[in-house]
Amino acid sequence: MSVEALTAFIAEYIADRRQTKLEAFDKKTEKSNADDNIDTAEKRREMELSYEPNTWLSAAANRAWQIFFPVTHAAKYTHGDSRSCSFHTITQVKEGYVNTSVLNLFETDTVGNAAVFDLAKFLQTVVEGDSLYACLKRGDSRPFAAFTDDVDQLNEWISGFSLALAPGELKSHKLAKQNYFPVGDSYHLLSPLFATSLVHAYHQKMIAFRFGDDVNAIRKARREKTWHPQPLVLFPESAEMHFGGTKPQNISYLNSVRGGRGWLLSAQPPQWEFVFQPPIDIRSIFAKGGEFDLAARSTVRLMISVIKRPGKDVTIRRDRDQYVEELIDLLFLVSGKLQREEWQNWTLKCPTLESHQKLWLDPWRTKTDDAFRQERDKDDWQRKVADDFAVWLNASLRKAFPDVGQVEKREWETREHLHDQLRITEKMLREAMK
Repeated sequence: MSVEALTAFIAEYIADRRQTKLEAFDKKTEKSNADDNIDTAEKRREMELSYEPNTWLSAAANRAWQIFFPVTHAAKYTHGDSRSCSFHTITQVKEGYVNTSVLNLFETDTVGNAAVFDLAKFLQTVVEGDSLYACLKRGDSRPFAAFTDDVDQLNEWISGFSLALAPGELKSHKLAKQNYFPVGDSYHLLSPLFATSLVHAYHQKMIAFRFGDDVNAIRKARREKTWHPQPLVLFPESAEMHFGGTKPQNISYLNSVRGGRGWLLSAQPPQWEFVFQPPIDIRSIFAKGGEFDLAARSTVRLMISVIKRPGKDVTIRRDRDQYVEELIDLLFLVSGKLQREEWQNWTLKCPTLESHQKLWLDPWRTKTDDAFRQERDKDDWQRKVADDFAVWLNASLRKAFPDVGQVEKREWETREHLHDQLRITEKMLREAMK
């Protein structure tokens, strides 16, 4: 560590700030009236004197208590008026979770009065592998000693700057997040804090992935459908969360650097897609416990409740017929799933399926099987499908109505809506297979 290098840094830092302030002052007053020249010169002189190293260090030490750094977990992200403690935590525990411990290098944050954040930069800047912050931590005052001969003043500077390193009284606040966690017969009060250092690390990665120097070239290659050696990294379903409104510096220094933004990455569970496979073990589309039978049970229950209504109101018949038509629509919805072009010839591997249902449910087989096509063109299978539907519906109603029989079966198998659906779907399939 070079004490001389840190001392030179202090002088240079103060000189740079003085120059910046004086240039702003001169720009503001260059159009002032001649009568104000004397006052302007005096104010400028006062400003110059305030940036004498001895004077500036005294003033800086007196205001250092208004901030706290370094911080890895800050409190005000929960609420801007929270008075909870913020923390600086370093852990090397590898738990398998994405947290601050997975970062080898990370930036620490500063909280408190935003007007004093410049002191955090002043104390944390690394010069030849060392910093004023590190000197304060180990009680080394030599970099400051070159600016005063007064030991008491030097001690005041060290004490004042050291206040920025002290977290203060350990406390939570009513505006903080607080969770009671059961421990034995009692509870621990937990107050989760925002991992600002971790968020800043992945914020920088997000900016690089989205707006880095190479991204425009990669996006251009994608638009033009040309090759590029680097992949385009995208974050679908991501969003932004903003902290601090128009004054992000009131939350923390790093929040100000990020413009108050925090990236929210999608944590939705995966959307599993069911992979349909031909039901080669199916015996009948109307089999008990099959897809159609299970899907139709709620409608059958409603139909039974309508039929059981007292009286012989015409609305009973109307409502019953409506539920029959719903069952027919459901039947063709399920059968449509089986009549897929990509499943052509699937019934060849299905020995248990009744032959007339094979003709119905595997229409694309006609493209390669002439005997199958000739049999299907006879349309006898449509009458048998209607008969199967009627038998299934009677069986579904028989527990509630034991005397249901041929009269009802005839009613179901001759439903106009059933035969219309058969004709419509056949017409659509024939057009698709042209």
